[in-house]
Amino acid sequence: MPNPYLVPLNEIRREQAVANSRFIATLAPAFSIEEARAFMTKIKKEFAGATHNVPVYIIGGGNKVTEYFSDDGEPGGTAGKPALAVLRGSGLGDVVLVITRYFGGTLLGTGGLVKAYTESAQMAVGAVRRGRRIPVHVAMLAIPYNLLERVRLAAARLQGEILGEEFAADITVTIQIPVETYDAFQNDLRELSAGKVQAEVIETKETITAVDSPPGTVYKA
Repeated sequence: MPNPYLVPLNEIRREQAVANSRFIATLAPAFSIEEARAFMTKIKKEFAGATHNVPVYIIGGGNKVTEYFSDDGEPGGTAGKPALAVLRGSGLGDVVLVITRYFGGTLLGTGGLVKAYTESAQMAVGAVRRGRRIPVHVAMLAIPYNLLERVRLAAARLQGEILGEEFAADITVTIQIPVETYDAFQNDLRELSAGKVQAEVIETKETITAVDSPPGTVYKA
């Protein structure tokens, strides 16, 4: 699985006025090129009367990304390229951004356009909540009743989340835990149970965990 990387958690919009032109930056998560294109279409439809709707996106993260930008009629290199540079510098992946411009009658010049589009992108990037896309194991284990609270504490300490508990002769626990802390969790289980309890992985996938929220706050990708 790929290395963890940051993604936006929500859609966000920021606006500024520059020499009577309106610049409206709308940023959102997008987990595929198709999602990014659908978002771009939605914004262009919402602001159909705008002078320009400048789209950029980065799909993927780390060393494996697909990037796109367009100047949408602005002079070459003055709009999409500087906005993409802001996204690259943010460390975000799986992100799409459309900067809408309503021309206000005053020409900004090449430098002015680059500055306006850069600042608009920075406003949106700086305000969006971030999450980290990480690989996790979903595992099951059967434990005696007297170990339940200690297993819960061990899971929480290692950024795990209890997904379910079934009570019978023993307690069957379903847990979701980052791949990077799974071995430590297994060690804790062995110590707690004198080697009698071991978790079994039933699924490996990716989730998005908010970086500005308590451990265990998970957003599905």
